[in-house]
Amino acid sequence: MNNAGISNTTQGSLAPEEYAKTKYASTASLDEMRAVWDVNVFGVLAVYQAMLPLLRESSDARIVNVSSGVGSMATNADPAYPYRGLYGPIYPASKAALNAVTLAMMIELEPADIKVNLVSPGFTKTNLNNYAGLESVEDGSREVVRVALLGPDGPAGTFTRWQDTAIPW
Repeated sequence: MNNAGISNTTQGSLAPEEYAKTKYASTASLDEMRAVWDVNVFGVLAVYQAMLPLLRESSDARIVNVSSGVGSMATNADPAYPYRGLYGPIYPASKAALNAVTLAMMIELEPADIKVNLVSPGFTKTNLNNYAGLESVEDGSREVVRVALLGPDGPAGTFTRWQDTAIPW
């Protein structure tokens, strides 16, 4: 299970109104973007590359990458999506990039029969969002654990939230 994630490096030092101004592509700090993407995208890929030799030795290997529904390109492309205005190049786009990297892993590992899945824990109360989430850590962990325990006959290539609810890529 790969659960690397940070949403920002500066929010705590900025007033909420000031932080909101940094989410747009025209105003995003490239240093902030690099820091978040380094953890959320490159960190996950580094762990994958380091662990792959061990996974190849397993008879029932599965990778579960923890993403977010805010990284769904399909959902954010829909003008009717109520949270579309929150999409930006830092955290949401890092999760979209993670989804793309996860797809690359899925395609690479199909012949090896190593299962790869993507999961969103939902808006969980963690340090990632300054504990503003609506779900407990236990609730947010349910889908991650469910997918991790699917077994050799379980599906691969899914992007889900709790109770196997599909999220559009």
